[in-house]
Amino acid sequence: MTIIVNGNEYKGTVGQTILSLANENNIYIPTMCHVEELTPSGACGICVVEVVGSSRLLRACATPVSNGMKIHTQSEKVINTRKTLLELSLSTHSGDCVAPCMVACPAKTDCQGYITLISEGKTNEAVALMKEAHPFPASIARICPRPCEEKCRRSLVDEAVNIAGLKRFAADLSVAYTPEVMQETGKKIAIVGGGPAGLTAAYFLRRGGYMVAIFEQMPKMGGLLRYGIPEYRLPKAVLDKELDVLQKIGIIFENNMAIGEDFTINQLQENYDGVVIAIGAGASKPMWCKGEDAQGVWGGIDFLKAIAKNEPFLLSGKRVVVVGGSNTAMDAARTALRLGAEAIVSYRRTRDEMPADNAEVEEAIADGVQFLFLTAPKEITTKNKHVTGITVQKMALGEPDTSGRRSPIPIEGADEWIQAHMIIGAIGQDVVMQGLAPLENLKVDNNFRTQLPGVYAIGDATSKSSYAIDAIAHGKKLAAIVLDDMRLPWETLPHTIVQDTKTAADFSHIQNISRKKEVFIKLKHDTPFAEARMGLTQEQATEEAKRCLSCGCKAFKKCKLLKLSNMYMAETDKFSATTYKKIKHPVDRRSAHIHRDINKCVHCYLCVRACSQLVGKGVFGAIARGFDSIIDTAFGEQMPDGCRNCDKCVKHCPTGALTFV
Repeated sequence: MTIIVNGNEYKGTVGQTILSLANENNIYIPTMCHVEELTPSGACGICVVEVVGSSRLLRACATPVSNGMKIHTQSEKVINTRKTLLELSLSTHSGDCVAPCMVACPAKTDCQGYITLISEGKTNEAVALMKEAHPFPASIARICPRPCEEKCRRSLVDEAVNIAGLKRFAADLSVAYTPEVMQETGKKIAIVGGGPAGLTAAYFLRRGGYMVAIFEQMPKMGGLLRYGIPEYRLPKAVLDKELDVLQKIGIIFENNMAIGEDFTINQLQENYDGVVIAIGAGASKPMWCKGEDAQGVWGGIDFLKAIAKNEPFLLSGKRVVVVGGSNTAMDAARTALRLGAEAIVSYRRTRDEMPADNAEVEEAIADGVQFLFLTAPKEITTKNKHVTGITVQKMALGEPDTSGRRSPIPIEGADEWIQAHMIIGAIGQDVVMQGLAPLENLKVDNNFRTQLPGVYAIGDATSKSSYAIDAIAHGKKLAAIVLDDMRLPWETLPHTIVQDTKTAADFSHIQNISRKKEVFIKLKHDTPFAEARMGLTQEQATEEAKRCLSCGCKAFKKCKLLKLSNMYMAETDKFSATTYKKIKHPVDRRSAHIHRDINKCVHCYLCVRACSQLVGKGVFGAIARGFDSIIDTAFGEQMPDGCRNCDKCVKHCPTGALTFV
């Protein structure tokens, strides 16, 4: 028979269904309740298609083809109907598809997944899962601002799980884990900039089979991770081990190669299939303060770079004033302290408005850094062009500005002079555009494309990332755009279902357990740049991992409802069925072996059909219809002797509503 699907002719056979014909010819028709071995039921209705001559949409899984049949699988009516059916399923589907910690992570690290593996003693598997998110778990665990912990549900019980501490524990044990690389595609990508954004893009592109070369102007790779983060926070031996993995999988490192001097963008375009600009923001912003051109005045990032390159500084017994309230300011002050200086931080607002992470401020205070709040630089004083001190303007806080923080207002006539031998301005970084011609700027669209064909820009250079983990997220997203076949629906599609059950959650049954913390080691002058935090022990990590509430759905990676809802942009609250959400029906029973989460069940009855048709037992039964329907056992609280624990019902559940107890 000849069947026309979406305007193309295909050959079908007698008795063949529309879905079977589509699958045979690689025509995508979605379904939630269809399993090849089972008799079609059409329960979910998601596989509906439009057939010319039919007044209603037909279920592809249960409708046989006929000669001359004309079928449309992606018409507007079909798409809208599928979306509506998904929204009806979502109306009673409650809970977090993805754990809040993963949602908060810019790189979408499966924190819940690797914490579970750590609790089971599977550190190698945990690190393998981490490296599906990015290539630097050991490094990032030490410096990340931990947005995952800010959203951790455990904080509603006692304290958030020490997610970063657990990541560091496992990554340090298996830091050399090497992922697999796909078959070579024959395509080449050039990346300009060897910082976290460029390195991450290279990692995923290489894993996707691309040949990748990174061009970096500094002697070693790492960017911010090497030249912007001090040794006491991120030992470079840890970073080097993670970089070794990138070279092992075939990424080419081209160091001491400056764009505009050793090569141009045009040359890269001629020799590569694509070019990625990931140069970061490597120039310190000026303080716009009189006298800042004097000897002894440094930019924050410039100072940290010089230290990382082992340039000599004789600061013993001297005083250093750092202007700014960022993490870079904390790093500069604590580094100066470790070089023997007295370190003072001048910040124009109060501590409450400081952008630096609270932990960094606390550790700076513990190290001995002094703070002068509500002071702004006015003039740097010099003698023979060398710094002698700085005059600061005293400030008061006014109304909030666009950042939400109260604006600092000068107090007229209130100045203070501070003696100093070095001034470090750490008020932010700028992008250096030198050598980037013919690029006029680094403005990009939503897919990181610049105005030049085949040229992308990511990371700090685009002014769209703040921390290393943000830059890493850019690199990962860019690679997903280039490697379309590597894209995963729960990572890259525009809509993700996350229903916040925080207000309804009952944690009364959870025991209060103290968080296991990394130990802060106070500054020692015999080993000033030794790592300032000691990680968790094996025993501490095992205990801490067990504090995780596992609040995300463990089946989200294979959940058909999530995948299809993302695909059709279904709304989670389009239809209201709140009366039925989070309710345990009086007759909703738990078997001795299998638990059904009624908040995840979409009543497709696959479990019922699998049990009766594949096993021949018919242990499950469906009672009532619509929102009132439930799946029950025929014999009360316990599963009858006929249950073989065969897992057919659990295996075929499209949403993970069934699990073994």
